[in-house]
Amino acid sequence: MQIIDDLKAIENQIMDEIEAANALADIKAVRVKYLGKKGPITEALRGMRDLSPEERPQVGAYANELKAKASTKLSEKEEQLSAAALEAKLQAEAIDVTLPGEKPVTGTKHVLTQVMEEIEDLFVSMGYEVVEGPEVESDFYNFERMNLPKDHPARDMQDTFYINDEVLLRTHTSPVQARTMDAHDFEAGPLKMISPGKVYRRDDDDATHSHQFHQIEGLVIDRNVSLADLKGTLELFARHMFGAETEIRLRPSYFPFTEPSVEVDVTCFKCGGAGCNICKQSGWIEILGAGMVHPSVLEMAGIDATEYAGFAFGLGPDRVAMLKYGIDDIRHFYQNDLRFLKQFTEEG
Repeated sequence: MQIIDDLKAIENQIMDEIEAANALADIKAVRVKYLGKKGPITEALRGMRDLSPEERPQVGAYANELKAKASTKLSEKEEQLSAAALEAKLQAEAIDVTLPGEKPVTGTKHVLTQVMEEIEDLFVSMGYEVVEGPEVESDFYNFERMNLPKDHPARDMQDTFYINDEVLLRTHTSPVQARTMDAHDFEAGPLKMISPGKVYRRDDDDATHSHQFHQIEGLVIDRNVSLADLKGTLELFARHMFGAETEIRLRPSYFPFTEPSVEVDVTCFKCGGAGCNICKQSGWIEILGAGMVHPSVLEMAGIDATEYAGFAFGLGPDRVAMLKYGIDDIRHFYQNDLRFLKQFTEEG
């Protein structure tokens, strides 16, 4: 019977294409091609209208058997390909738990924070207290309490950001010292403090200056405090920050709030004092300003200058960091360039 022969040929084609299928998409294509309403099986069965009543049941039974057989074979192949695809995916995504893990990238403290904390830790170990104060300050505490009355010419030394005639962004952390002197009970013991923080001046924004920078000022007030105490303190600081062989020298200078006043130099960290391009062949690098607290500053705080004396110093952590690590441009600290900052990642 011709229709049976056609269906047998279609069966062979289906089985061959199922066998040759390598992907789930191929199985789907075979299913649509042969078992769909417009497939060759349906097309072959259209000739049943020309068959006798006795032949039609035979052809119908064979056609149904063929569809069931093809459907079963397709399902088996589909399951086989699905299992193979899953196995391939598992192999591709397999994790070797014996491999060493990757250390996650974590943040670290900014290099300036590291330097400031190192300085703070040093002075805390020497019995100093860390005291902070407001960055928006009054003219009274910023200048007048530092022996700088409104008509004092030394005010020109500090270009100030004024908010109004009496309020400004502090130009140094000295106002914190004035406020602390007011509150300290000297009957309970001496005053030893450092005041770290941001300060603001209208400096040119160049390689060595910035309108915002950091400052740490120190203050000691007690009976029998001398310039020798100041020098010994600063020698300890310099050797801690720049190496045990570092030497310091004091040069006479002028600050309104100290008398006598000195500029403090350290031996060049690069040449050791022999002279190089860093220290401009002098062998010394200026590091901070200091001096004995002016009697007028003590008196304004209600402290008897005939009984008490003190020394004060002010240093820039930004400059200390530049010297400590050989950085040539202060603006690197504020540009958030990870290539620069990653050089100072803390260990451990």
